[in-house]
Amino acid sequence: MNLLLIRLIIFAVLFFAGLKLYRMYREWKLAQQGEPDEQQSGGQMVRCAWCQVHVPETEALRDKSAGEWFCSSAHRDRYLQEQRPDD
Repeated sequence: MNLLLIRLIIFAVLFFAGLKLYRMYREWKLAQQGEPDEQQSGGQMVRCAWCQVHVPETEALRDKSAGEWFCSSAHRDRYLQEQRPDD
């Protein structure tokens, strides 16, 4: 019975040591690749003023007069057409 308990303890220690080494390797591998999160996603997400869909800032259109972001030129035009009668 004591031998079985000793084997179980040794197995648990080896398992947790292996898990720790794997996590260290994974962090090292991610550090070697750099910070791809910001570069791959296209940066900050902005919301289209017309349809409320979030798009990457690099793909969005900004209307300087309205100060709003849009996902397409069609949505920008529709938004501006609706805003003009109010002004």
